[in-house]
Amino acid sequence: MKNATSVSTVSEIAGFADRAVSGSLKPDARKLYKRNILDSLGCAISALPGAPFAALREQFAEYRSGGSCTLIGGGKTAPDQAALYNSGLVRYVDLLDSYMSPGGLCHPSDNFGAILAAAEHAKASGEDFMLALAVAYEIQCRFTAVVPVMAKGFNHAIQLAISAAAGAGKLFGLNAEQIAHAISIATVDNISLTCVHVEPVSQWKGFSPGMTGMRAVYSASLAKRGFTGPSGLFEGPNGLLRMFDQKIDVDWSDDSLEIIKLTIMKKFCSLIHGQPVLEAVLKLKRDNKLAAGDIETVRCDIFQSGFDIAGGGAFGSKDRPQTKEQADYNLKYLIAAALLDDEVGPAQLEQARVQADDAQALLSKVTIAPDDAFTARYPHELNTRIAIKAKDGRTFDREQLGYEGGLGNPMSWERTVEKFNWLSEPFADEALRNSIIKAVEKIDERPISDLMDILGKVNPKAVHPALHPGIQ
Repeated sequence: MKNATSVSTVSEIAGFADRAVSGSLKPDARKLYKRNILDSLGCAISALPGAPFAALREQFAEYRSGGSCTLIGGGKTAPDQAALYNSGLVRYVDLLDSYMSPGGLCHPSDNFGAILAAAEHAKASGEDFMLALAVAYEIQCRFTAVVPVMAKGFNHAIQLAISAAAGAGKLFGLNAEQIAHAISIATVDNISLTCVHVEPVSQWKGFSPGMTGMRAVYSASLAKRGFTGPSGLFEGPNGLLRMFDQKIDVDWSDDSLEIIKLTIMKKFCSLIHGQPVLEAVLKLKRDNKLAAGDIETVRCDIFQSGFDIAGGGAFGSKDRPQTKEQADYNLKYLIAAALLDDEVGPAQLEQARVQADDAQALLSKVTIAPDDAFTARYPHELNTRIAIKAKDGRTFDREQLGYEGGLGNPMSWERTVEKFNWLSEPFADEALRNSIIKAVEKIDERPISDLMDILGKVNPKAVHPALHPGIQ
């Protein structure tokens, strides 16, 4: 606990954000940020047909039409609502980046929609946008590294409120004191609970981060106008330190912006824990020319966290998924979908596919179990073992150590471009896709409005043929 004369944690975080300068973004980090930005945009564009986004557009028209910020897929609205909408798009198909720690994880690109809206509203340069995004990534991931938020009963949207408010505040030109108030305002009313992940998983799991970003942007604007937040957010009576029942030992005097190097990527529409599982399942299926009808049983051994969240452990049964939100957090369904369809992309998360008789029948043959050895290596390694027994008595086994997109095998820029084209092809012709890719490559040389103008031309409906074979 800090003494009465020490600087509060919220002021230390605000000081870190205020001091951040473009010179701290080294060339290798810049390349990785551009990779993750393009990845976030691919995720967002692929989600455009999702039913919730039509509902959000109706809500925007009812509450507040017009505004300074662009919706991906066209249209304008207020910056806070753009933060909600564009953040929801990035999260929806569950292909976004992740950061892993022993006590849990976060999705750094949950910051993307909020920081993008704040940058466009502030008429910022692309360089300023990337710096603010780097600040947000750094704050959220550093916090995640030392506080096992989910194990304490809280969702990782808590640290997202801190990071998104700091990044938005920096773009709005707030000083360190004002940024501290923005963080406090955004966070004190954003106590998000882990039960958002519990079965039956609801639609709100994917939209909670967008609501957090919406509040963060609005909070930063309030702080700009003189609103103050509680200085005891962390150390005060009943503050976050009491809630978490631990110290938060982060060196906020470290001004480096290198955390991007520890982010990991996805190529399957699945929670991050499912990436090695699906890579292993598809390898066995393809190498042995297995058909779904050949299969008697499947066993998946995985680290404890994967079992608890997606295998039928602490977060609830995974035997009867019915919705998209349940499907992408269900290893039984994801394995069945991979065996049936030879891929796990956005189409495998459609409700009709999830509820189909063949998927429901096959997932009932899948068993998930925790493995102590894999648990001991988590989160530095995400590993699994798959054993498939065929109806004719043959058995097929594979132990998967890591996966493409993980720390040991990071996704390259070229593969990210492939992923972007796969996801965005139905909504943008080749010329428009190339324009987006080039705009991201040069994002630190142009105003952010250049990128937003291009994103506004993406069609919210799938009007182009989907010919790309995918990256799986």
